[in-house]
Amino acid sequence: MDISQQRCDIFLGFLKKMKKLRVGIILGGMSSEREVSLNSGRNVYDNLDAEFYEGIPIFMNGEGRLWIISWQLISQNTTVDVSERLKKEARRLSYEDLKTEIDFAFISLHGKYGDDGCIQGLLELLRIPYTGPGILASALGMDKHMQQKILRSAGLDVPDSMIIQEKEWRERKTEVKRKLRDHFAFPFFIKPTREGSSIGVNAIRDEGSLEQGIEEALKWDTAVLAEEYLDGIEFSCIVLEEDGDAKPLDLTEIHPQSEYYTYDDKYMPGRCRKFTPPKNITPEVVVKIKTEVLKAFHALGFRSYGRIDGFLTKKGRILITDPNSSSGMAPSSFFFEQAASAGMLPTMIISTLIRNAITIHKEKQGPL
Repeated sequence: MDISQQRCDIFLGFLKKMKKLRVGIILGGMSSEREVSLNSGRNVYDNLDAEFYEGIPIFMNGEGRLWIISWQLISQNTTVDVSERLKKEARRLSYEDLKTEIDFAFISLHGKYGDDGCIQGLLELLRIPYTGPGILASALGMDKHMQQKILRSAGLDVPDSMIIQEKEWRERKTEVKRKLRDHFAFPFFIKPTREGSSIGVNAIRDEGSLEQGIEEALKWDTAVLAEEYLDGIEFSCIVLEEDGDAKPLDLTEIHPQSEYYTYDDKYMPGRCRKFTPPKNITPEVVVKIKTEVLKAFHALGFRSYGRIDGFLTKKGRILITDPNSSSGMAPSSFFFEQAASAGMLPTMIISTLIRNAITIHKEKQGPL
Protein backbone atom coordinates (compact mmCIF):
# COMPACT_ATOMS: atom_id res chain seq x y z
CA MET A 1 0.00 0.00 0.00
CA ASP A 2 1.47 3.40 -0.96
CA ILE A 3 1.59 6.46 1.29
CA SER A 4 -1.21 8.18 -0.62
CA GLN A 5 -3.54 5.22 -0.07
CA GLN A 6 -2.61 5.05 3.61
CA ARG A 7 -3.48 8.72 4.08
CA CYS A 8 -6.75 8.22 2.23
CA ASP A 9 -7.61 5.28 4.52
CA ILE A 10 -6.79 7.34 7.61
CA PHE A 11 -8.97 10.19 6.35
CA LEU A 12 -11.88 7.88 5.57
CA GLY A 13 -11.49 6.20 8.96
CA PHE A 14 -11.69 9.62 10.59
CA LEU A 15 -14.87 10.39 8.65
CA LYS A 16 -16.44 7.13 9.82
CA LYS A 17 -16.22 8.35 13.41
CA MET A 18 -17.98 11.58 12.51
CA LYS A 19 -21.37 12.31 11.10
CA LYS A 20 -21.50 12.35 7.33
CA LEU A 21 -20.05 15.41 5.66
CA ARG A 22 -22.84 17.35 3.97
CA VAL A 23 -21.61 17.95 0.42
CA GLY A 24 -23.56 20.54 -1.53
CA ILE A 25 -23.26 19.77 -5.25
CA ILE A 26 -23.91 23.07 -7.01
CA LEU A 27 -25.09 22.64 -10.60
CA GLY A 28 -27.01 24.44 -13.36
CA GLY A 29 -26.12 28.11 -13.31
CA MET A 30 -26.47 31.22 -15.42
CA SER A 31 -23.91 30.55 -18.16
CA SER A 32 -24.05 29.12 -21.66
CA GLU A 33 -22.64 25.89 -20.19
CA ARG A 34 -25.51 25.17 -17.79
CA GLU A 35 -26.48 21.93 -19.56
CA VAL A 36 -22.90 20.69 -19.26
CA SER A 37 -23.05 21.62 -15.57
CA LEU A 38 -26.24 19.61 -15.07
CA ASN A 39 -24.57 16.50 -16.50
CA SER A 40 -21.47 17.05 -14.36
CA GLY A 41 -23.42 17.56 -11.15
CA ARG A 42 -25.65 14.56 -11.78
CA ASN A 43 -22.61 12.31 -12.19
CA VAL A 44 -20.90 13.68 -9.08
CA TYR A 45 -24.08 13.08 -7.08
CA ASP A 46 -24.43 9.53 -8.42
CA ASN A 47 -20.81 8.67 -7.56
CA LEU A 48 -20.55 10.31 -4.15
CA ASP A 49 -19.53 7.77 -1.52
CA ALA A 50 -22.72 7.49 0.55
CA GLU A 51 -20.85 5.85 3.44
CA PHE A 52 -19.05 9.10 4.22
CA TYR A 53 -20.94 11.89 2.47
CA GLU A 54 -24.49 13.15 2.34
CA GLY A 55 -25.04 14.59 -1.13
CA ILE A 56 -27.22 17.69 -1.24
CA PRO A 57 -27.96 18.77 -4.82
CA ILE A 58 -28.25 22.55 -5.13
CA PHE A 59 -29.56 23.94 -8.39
CA MET A 60 -28.71 27.49 -9.48
CA ASN A 61 -31.35 28.78 -11.87
CA GLY A 62 -30.93 31.34 -14.64
CA GLU A 63 -31.43 34.23 -12.21
CA GLY A 64 -28.77 32.99 -9.80
CA ARG A 65 -31.23 31.74 -7.17
CA LEU A 66 -30.39 28.56 -5.29
CA TRP A 67 -32.75 25.62 -4.76
CA ILE A 68 -32.30 22.32 -2.93
CA ILE A 69 -33.62 19.71 -5.32
CA SER A 70 -34.37 15.99 -5.24
CA TRP A 71 -32.96 13.16 -7.35
CA GLN A 72 -36.14 13.25 -9.44
CA LEU A 73 -35.19 16.77 -10.54
CA ILE A 74 -31.48 16.07 -11.06
CA SER A 75 -32.44 13.28 -13.43
CA GLN A 76 -34.28 15.69 -15.73
CA ASN A 77 -32.88 16.08 -19.23
CA THR A 78 -32.31 19.86 -19.34
CA THR A 79 -32.04 22.82 -16.98
CA VAL A 80 -35.31 24.13 -18.44
CA ASP A 81 -37.02 20.89 -17.35
CA VAL A 82 -35.65 21.37 -13.85
CA SER A 83 -36.53 25.07 -13.69
CA GLU A 84 -40.17 24.48 -14.62
CA ARG A 85 -40.65 22.25 -11.55
CA LEU A 86 -38.70 24.23 -8.95
CA LYS A 87 -41.57 26.10 -7.28
CA LYS A 88 -43.60 22.96 -6.65
CA GLU A 89 -40.89 20.36 -6.05
CA ALA A 90 -37.81 22.17 -4.67
CA ARG A 91 -36.92 24.24 -1.63
CA ARG A 92 -35.61 27.77 -2.11
CA LEU A 93 -32.28 28.45 -0.38
CA SER A 94 -30.92 31.92 0.32
CA TYR A 95 -27.21 32.58 0.03
CA GLU A 96 -27.10 33.46 3.73
CA ASP A 97 -28.56 30.07 4.74
CA LEU A 98 -26.20 28.02 2.60
CA LYS A 99 -23.85 27.39 5.54
CA THR A 100 -26.66 25.92 7.63
CA GLU A 101 -27.35 23.31 4.93
CA ILE A 102 -23.88 22.17 3.79
CA ASP A 103 -20.38 21.69 5.17
CA PHE A 104 -18.61 21.58 1.82
CA ALA A 105 -19.35 22.76 -1.74
CA PHE A 106 -18.58 20.61 -4.75
CA ILE A 107 -18.70 23.17 -7.55
CA SER A 108 -20.15 21.59 -10.69
CA LEU A 109 -20.98 24.93 -12.29
CA HIS A 110 -19.22 25.79 -15.56
CA GLY A 111 -18.66 29.08 -17.35
CA LYS A 112 -19.51 32.56 -16.12
CA TYR A 113 -20.43 32.83 -12.43
CA GLY A 114 -19.19 29.26 -11.90
CA ASP A 115 -15.60 28.97 -13.14
CA ASP A 116 -14.68 32.65 -12.93
CA GLY A 117 -14.36 33.35 -9.20
CA CYS A 118 -17.92 34.55 -8.52
CA ILE A 119 -19.28 31.51 -6.66
CA GLN A 120 -15.84 31.04 -5.10
CA GLY A 121 -16.05 34.55 -3.60
CA LEU A 122 -19.47 33.84 -2.13
CA LEU A 123 -18.23 30.61 -0.55
CA GLU A 124 -15.20 32.40 0.88
CA LEU A 125 -17.46 34.94 2.59
CA LEU A 126 -19.54 32.12 4.04
CA ARG A 127 -16.42 30.19 5.13
CA ILE A 128 -17.45 27.10 3.18
CA PRO A 129 -14.57 25.04 1.69
CA TYR A 130 -14.99 24.15 -1.98
CA THR A 131 -13.43 22.21 -4.84
CA GLY A 132 -11.00 23.80 -7.26
CA PRO A 133 -8.82 26.90 -7.04
CA GLY A 134 -9.62 30.23 -5.43
CA ILE A 135 -10.98 33.51 -6.73
CA LEU A 136 -8.01 34.84 -8.69
CA ALA A 137 -7.00 31.53 -10.27
CA SER A 138 -10.62 30.82 -11.22
CA ALA A 139 -10.92 34.24 -12.87
CA LEU A 140 -7.68 33.71 -14.79
CA GLY A 141 -8.88 30.29 -15.90
CA MET A 142 -11.82 31.94 -17.66
CA ASP A 143 -10.07 34.95 -19.22
CA LYS A 144 -8.20 33.77 -22.31
CA HIS A 145 -6.44 37.10 -22.88
CA MET A 146 -5.09 37.49 -19.35
CA GLN A 147 -4.06 33.85 -19.01
CA GLN A 148 -2.04 34.09 -22.22
CA LYS A 149 -0.17 37.09 -20.83
CA ILE A 150 0.74 35.18 -17.68
CA LEU A 151 1.66 31.97 -19.47
CA ARG A 152 3.81 33.84 -21.97
CA SER A 153 5.65 35.65 -19.17
CA ALA A 154 6.26 32.25 -17.52
CA GLY A 155 8.04 31.05 -20.66
CA LEU A 156 5.23 28.92 -22.05
CA ASP A 157 4.28 28.87 -25.72
CA VAL A 158 0.76 30.16 -26.44
CA PRO A 159 -1.02 30.99 -29.70
CA ASP A 160 -0.35 34.36 -31.30
CA SER A 161 -3.41 36.48 -30.56
CA MET A 162 -4.96 39.95 -30.62
CA ILE A 163 -7.66 41.36 -28.33
CA ILE A 164 -10.56 43.34 -29.84
CA GLN A 165 -12.78 45.39 -27.56
CA GLU A 166 -16.42 45.84 -28.58
CA LYS A 167 -16.14 49.66 -28.39
CA GLU A 168 -13.14 49.60 -30.74
CA TRP A 169 -15.02 47.34 -33.17
CA ARG A 170 -18.16 49.51 -33.19
CA GLU A 171 -16.27 52.77 -33.69
CA ARG A 172 -13.38 51.70 -35.98
CA LYS A 173 -14.55 48.62 -37.82
CA THR A 174 -12.53 49.24 -41.00
CA GLU A 175 -9.33 49.84 -39.03
CA VAL A 176 -9.85 46.68 -36.95
CA LYS A 177 -10.37 44.59 -40.08
CA ARG A 178 -7.18 45.99 -41.59
CA LYS A 179 -5.17 45.22 -38.43
CA LEU A 180 -6.42 41.65 -38.41
CA ARG A 181 -5.67 41.13 -42.12
CA ASP A 182 -2.16 42.51 -41.65
CA HIS A 183 -1.46 40.38 -38.58
CA PHE A 184 -3.02 37.01 -39.39
CA ALA A 185 -3.04 34.73 -42.40
CA PHE A 186 -6.36 33.05 -43.23
CA PRO A 187 -7.69 30.94 -41.64
CA PHE A 188 -7.58 32.14 -38.04
CA PHE A 189 -9.97 31.97 -35.11
CA ILE A 190 -12.27 34.46 -33.41
CA LYS A 191 -13.57 33.60 -29.93
CA PRO A 192 -15.09 35.33 -26.88
CA THR A 193 -12.47 36.07 -24.24
CA ARG A 194 -14.51 34.50 -21.42
CA GLU A 195 -16.48 31.49 -22.62
CA GLY A 196 -15.98 27.74 -22.53
CA SER A 197 -17.06 24.66 -24.49
CA SER A 198 -16.17 26.40 -27.79
CA ILE A 199 -19.21 28.67 -27.45
CA GLY A 200 -18.97 31.58 -29.92
CA VAL A 201 -15.82 30.23 -31.61
CA ASN A 202 -15.57 30.64 -35.38
CA ALA A 203 -12.91 29.79 -37.96
CA ILE A 204 -12.35 32.86 -40.18
CA ARG A 205 -11.50 31.67 -43.69
CA ASP A 206 -11.75 34.94 -45.61
CA GLU A 207 -12.68 38.57 -45.17
CA GLY A 208 -16.31 37.75 -45.92
CA SER A 209 -16.63 35.65 -42.75
CA LEU A 210 -14.64 38.06 -40.56
CA GLU A 211 -17.41 40.47 -39.59
CA GLN A 212 -19.91 37.69 -38.98
CA GLY A 213 -17.41 35.86 -36.77
CA ILE A 214 -16.73 38.91 -34.62
CA GLU A 215 -20.42 39.72 -34.25
CA GLU A 216 -21.14 36.14 -33.19
CA ALA A 217 -18.38 36.21 -30.56
CA LEU A 218 -19.58 39.58 -29.23
CA LYS A 219 -22.94 38.00 -28.38
CA TRP A 220 -21.12 36.32 -25.50
CA ASP A 221 -18.70 38.96 -24.22
CA THR A 222 -17.62 42.58 -24.61
CA ALA A 223 -14.22 41.58 -25.99
CA VAL A 224 -13.09 38.91 -28.43
CA LEU A 225 -9.79 37.25 -29.15
CA ALA A 226 -8.36 36.70 -32.62
CA GLU A 227 -6.00 33.72 -32.56
CA GLU A 228 -3.68 31.98 -35.00
CA TYR A 229 -4.74 28.72 -36.66
CA LEU A 230 -2.83 25.67 -35.40
CA ASP A 231 -2.25 22.52 -37.43
CA GLY A 232 -1.50 19.33 -35.53
CA ILE A 233 -2.87 17.29 -32.62
CA GLU A 234 -4.98 18.68 -29.81
CA PHE A 235 -4.49 17.29 -26.29
CA SER A 236 -5.93 17.61 -22.80
CA CYS A 237 -4.36 16.75 -19.45
CA ILE A 238 -5.82 16.70 -15.95
CA VAL A 239 -3.49 17.82 -13.16
CA LEU A 240 -4.38 16.43 -9.75
CA GLU A 241 -2.92 17.80 -6.53
CA GLU A 242 -2.58 15.50 -3.54
CA ASP A 243 -0.79 16.30 -0.29
CA GLY A 244 0.56 19.47 -1.88
CA ASP A 245 2.10 17.64 -4.83
CA ALA A 246 0.55 18.29 -8.25
CA LYS A 247 0.92 15.58 -10.89
CA PRO A 248 -0.44 15.24 -14.43
CA LEU A 249 -2.61 12.22 -15.20
CA ASP A 250 -2.38 10.42 -18.54
CA LEU A 251 -2.61 12.64 -21.59
CA THR A 252 -5.66 12.44 -23.87
CA GLU A 253 -5.19 12.87 -27.62
CA ILE A 254 -8.21 14.45 -29.34
CA HIS A 255 -9.45 13.92 -32.90
CA PRO A 256 -12.70 15.85 -33.48
CA GLN A 257 -14.95 15.10 -36.42
CA SER A 258 -15.10 18.81 -37.27
CA GLU A 259 -12.17 20.92 -38.43
CA TYR A 260 -11.77 22.18 -34.87
CA TYR A 261 -13.07 20.99 -31.49
CA THR A 262 -16.64 22.32 -31.50
CA TYR A 263 -19.38 22.14 -28.85
CA ASP A 264 -20.98 19.19 -30.69
CA ASP A 265 -17.65 17.38 -30.91
CA LYS A 266 -17.26 17.76 -27.14
CA TYR A 267 -20.69 16.60 -26.07
CA MET A 268 -22.45 14.70 -28.85
CA PRO A 269 -21.78 10.92 -28.79
CA GLY A 270 -19.69 9.69 -31.70
CA ARG A 271 -18.49 13.13 -32.77
CA CYS A 272 -14.93 12.79 -31.47
CA ARG A 273 -12.27 10.13 -30.96
CA LYS A 274 -10.15 10.35 -27.82
CA PHE A 275 -7.10 8.26 -26.97
CA THR A 276 -5.90 7.94 -23.38
CA PRO A 277 -2.94 7.43 -23.31
CA PRO A 278 -2.12 9.05 -26.70
CA LYS A 279 -1.92 6.98 -29.85
CA ASN A 280 0.07 9.28 -32.13
CA ILE A 281 2.28 11.19 -29.68
CA THR A 282 5.55 9.55 -28.72
CA PRO A 283 6.34 8.85 -25.04
CA GLU A 284 9.24 11.30 -25.18
CA VAL A 285 6.98 14.12 -26.39
CA VAL A 286 4.32 13.17 -23.82
CA VAL A 287 6.90 13.79 -21.07
CA LYS A 288 7.67 17.23 -22.55
CA ILE A 289 3.96 18.07 -22.81
CA LYS A 290 3.34 17.09 -19.18
CA THR A 291 6.21 19.34 -18.11
CA GLU A 292 4.59 22.30 -19.89
CA VAL A 293 1.16 21.37 -18.51
CA LEU A 294 2.49 21.40 -14.95
CA LYS A 295 4.20 24.77 -15.53
CA ALA A 296 0.88 26.23 -16.70
CA PHE A 297 -0.96 24.81 -13.68
CA HIS A 298 1.45 26.51 -11.29
CA ALA A 299 1.81 29.75 -13.28
CA LEU A 300 -1.93 30.42 -13.04
CA GLY A 301 -2.11 29.53 -9.35
CA PHE A 302 -4.43 26.54 -9.81
CA ARG A 303 -5.05 24.35 -6.76
CA SER A 304 -6.52 20.90 -6.15
CA TYR A 305 -7.05 20.08 -9.82
CA GLY A 306 -7.31 21.60 -13.27
CA ARG A 307 -7.52 20.68 -16.93
CA ILE A 308 -4.86 22.02 -19.27
CA ASP A 309 -5.64 21.86 -22.99
CA GLY A 310 -3.03 22.37 -25.65
CA PHE A 311 -1.74 21.67 -29.12
CA LEU A 312 1.18 19.77 -30.60
CA THR A 313 1.84 21.20 -34.04
CA LYS A 314 3.24 19.27 -36.98
CA LYS A 315 6.47 21.22 -36.50
CA GLY A 316 6.75 20.06 -32.89
CA ARG A 317 5.60 23.20 -31.04
CA ILE A 318 3.87 22.49 -27.72
CA LEU A 319 1.33 25.23 -27.03
CA ILE A 320 -0.96 25.75 -24.06
CA THR A 321 -4.25 26.88 -25.60
CA ASP A 322 -6.91 26.61 -22.90
CA PRO A 323 -6.10 26.14 -19.21
CA ASN A 324 -9.26 25.34 -17.23
CA SER A 325 -9.46 25.83 -13.48
CA SER A 326 -12.06 23.05 -13.35
CA SER A 327 -13.19 20.21 -15.58
CA GLY A 328 -16.37 18.63 -16.80
CA MET A 329 -17.48 15.71 -14.63
CA ALA A 330 -19.77 13.82 -17.00
CA PRO A 331 -19.07 10.05 -17.29
CA SER A 332 -17.24 10.49 -20.61
CA SER A 333 -15.23 13.54 -19.49
CA PHE A 334 -11.45 13.79 -19.74
CA PHE A 335 -11.31 13.70 -15.95
CA PHE A 336 -12.87 10.28 -15.51
CA GLU A 337 -11.23 8.86 -18.63
CA GLN A 338 -7.77 9.84 -17.38
CA ALA A 339 -8.58 8.78 -13.82
CA ALA A 340 -9.67 5.37 -15.12
CA SER A 341 -6.35 5.08 -16.95
CA ALA A 342 -4.67 5.63 -13.56
CA GLY A 343 -6.84 2.91 -11.97
CA MET A 344 -9.15 5.31 -10.10
CA LEU A 345 -12.88 4.68 -9.98
CA PRO A 346 -15.27 7.68 -10.12
CA THR A 347 -16.10 7.39 -6.41
CA MET A 348 -12.38 7.39 -5.57
CA ILE A 349 -11.60 10.49 -7.62
CA ILE A 350 -14.53 12.46 -6.16
CA SER A 351 -13.51 11.51 -2.62
CA THR A 352 -9.94 12.56 -3.42
CA LEU A 353 -11.09 15.98 -4.63
CA ILE A 354 -13.11 16.53 -1.46
CA ARG A 355 -10.26 15.40 0.80
CA ASN A 356 -7.73 17.58 -1.05
CA ALA A 357 -9.95 20.64 -0.91
CA ILE A 358 -10.58 20.32 2.83
CA THR A 359 -6.84 20.09 3.46
CA ILE A 360 -6.07 23.06 1.20
CA HIS A 361 -8.71 25.27 2.80
CA LYS A 362 -7.54 24.41 6.33
CA GLU A 363 -4.04 25.61 5.46
CA LYS A 364 -4.98 28.91 3.80
CA GLN A 365 -4.70 32.41 5.25
CA GLY A 366 -7.41 34.66 3.83
CA PRO A 367 -9.24 33.66 0.65
CA LEU A 368 -7.80 30.77 -1.33
